[in-house]
Amino acid sequence: MLSHLIGILFAPSEEWKKIRDVECTIGKCYCGYVFIMAAIAPISGYFGTTMFGWQIGAREAVKLSPDSALVIAVAYYFVMLIGVFSMGIMIHWMGKTYGAHQDLSRCVRLAAFTATPMFLVGFVELFPILWLNFVFGLPALAYSVKLLYTGLPIMMEVDQDRGFLFSSAVLAVGMVALVLTLVAMAILWFNGFAPQFVD
Repeated sequence: MLSHLIGILFAPSEEWKKIRDVECTIGKCYCGYVFIMAAIAPISGYFGTTMFGWQIGAREAVKLSPDSALVIAVAYYFVMLIGVFSMGIMIHWMGKTYGAHQDLSRCVRLAAFTATPMFLVGFVELFPILWLNFVFGLPALAYSVKLLYTGLPIMMEVDQDRGFLFSSAVLAVGMVALVLTLVAMAILWFNGFAPQFVD
């Protein structure tokens, strides 16, 4: 599955057809792609926050303790794994509304490869500087949206007009899921699960 990485970034329209036509179970997709790609951000974030620390503006960097950073990295990893699968399920469920009757495996592949730019931008977390993460994160998010709008009609085998509406619905669900995740993090933060900082 990693062989599709370069193609999805530089020639997505052609690569989506190859991804669509490959025989791949959900397990194979996860073992060959998602488990590896989803690990980039948590590992980078762990080393970035323990070695360099978060820096906001001109303030001195604030480092996390290794134990606290490890808990956050593991939780971050599992949230991404669950997020890809959940989006695959939502795409599969919504597909019936838009006349797409593809199997769950193909929907999970669509979700996984759509997230590729977001996986790769995780390398920036080695240097946890807020403005740097925004500078690289926003274009990565925009490119993921482009991949969704390009890939969904091809993967789900629907026409462009229906694919546009379908992609917009998937994007809306993704944004709601993101907001709910942020709310859950805030609730946990203020109820005793705040990270431990190094003095």
